Amino acid sequence: MITLYSYPELFGVADNNGYGLKVFAFMRIAGIPFHHEQVFDASGAPRGQLPYIVDEGQTIGDSEAIIAHLIYKYRLTIDRGLSTQDRDHNLLLIRMLDDLYWVMSYSRWKDERYFLPFRDAFMAQHPRVDAAGLDKAREYNAQRYHYQGIGRYAPDQAYARGVADLRVLADLIPENGYVHGARPTSIDAGIYGFVANIHFFPIETPLKAFVTAHPNLVRHCETIHAAVSR
Repeated sequence: MITLYSYPELFGVADNNGYGLKVFAFMRIAGIPFHHEQVFDASGAPRGQLPYIVDEGQTIGDSEAIIAHLIYKYRLTIDRGLSTQDRDHNLLLIRMLDDLYWVMSYSRWKDERYFLPFRDAFMAQHPRVDAAGLDKAREYNAQRYHYQGIGRYAPDQAYARGVADLRVLADLIPENGYVHGARPTSIDAGIYGFVANIHFFPIETPLKAFVTAHPNLVRHCETIHAAVSR
């Protein structure tokens, strides 16, 4: 059986990182049996990044590489009906979600207003993690944000970027159904991975406020959440 390695759950979400949750949701939607191993330490992962899978002795990292591998190897039909234009559209959304990731992460680790409730909630659900460990992770993330660039933004400027990304999703996601019609495709799993990590977290960031104010985003997120959490 395939094993998915990703970060731990939080607030009822199977992975508190958007990339791992994207793969988790994709595999559930596509009907692929797998064992989910939740880990704190990414040092043994390809390039030191989660998620990754081990499939018949083959290790694959990077969420998009994992999805591409699974579609090809298991001849999945989840995206078969998509046109070339649909696939190009998906790639643009995937790159935009990469941008949203940094703002969402910034809200948890960089912004003092939201870090403390995030830290306390994480320790409450995962007692093996202590404040010193999370403070160390915060210092590490601060370096990442600085070199990526988002760490040099004032909070209102950082959140403006994330809200702009969410506004695109709010404009594209229909009131009913999914991005490309009545059935979910891989891009719906990707969107869920990030929006769920905003919507289900009881931390009132500007990102959460925007999602809450858009019923189509909430409906899309909760529909997929119910399907993949069974």
